Amino acid sequence: MGQERKHSPVLLICGLLASNSSLLDDSLALLKTEFGETFLESETIAFDFTDYYNKEMGDGILRKYIAFCSLIRPETIGLIKRKTNRLEQKFSAKNNRRINIDPGYITLAKLVLATTKDATHRIYLGNCIYAETTLYYCDNCFRPWIWTYPDYRSQFAVKFFNNVRELYKLKLKERDCP
Repeated sequence: MGQERKHSPVLLICGLLASNSSLLDDSLALLKTEFGETFLESETIAFDFTDYYNKEMGDGILRKYIAFCSLIRPETIGLIKRKTNRLEQKFSAKNNRRINIDPGYITLAKLVLATTKDATHRIYLGNCIYAETTLYYCDNCFRPWIWTYPDYRSQFAVKFFNNVRELYKLKLKERDCP
């Protein structure tokens, strides 16, 4: 019989999409108020991986990834997704999102994203929220699944999240020190 063990704390991350840089900055400020300071932020790049969001958000969408300083319990990701949904609503105009916030977390083995959309590879967490493993760690690098979003499978994202994983590993070691 397997023995139950508590999961180690995980590192909260968010992927941000915004229709302009001031919205990106404003949403980042609110996220820091809600979840604490960030210790790593990616560059802001053009989101040209798909036109999926263009109808809702317009052209010239920007992408940014962030990692927060604080460690969280993995079971809180559903509540965090519901909070980020409310932040998205705060910035919406004419029933269209102008910012998309995808919260998730990193462990040593994977990157998990929370979403409101069901799919064959997603697990229901409750309260209309699902989770998926978006990247897995193998041979010293995060790797995508066949369902991984194009921007998360990019070299830009993988490099960023590999760096985040290394910093997370250091945070875990610091926790274990007396």
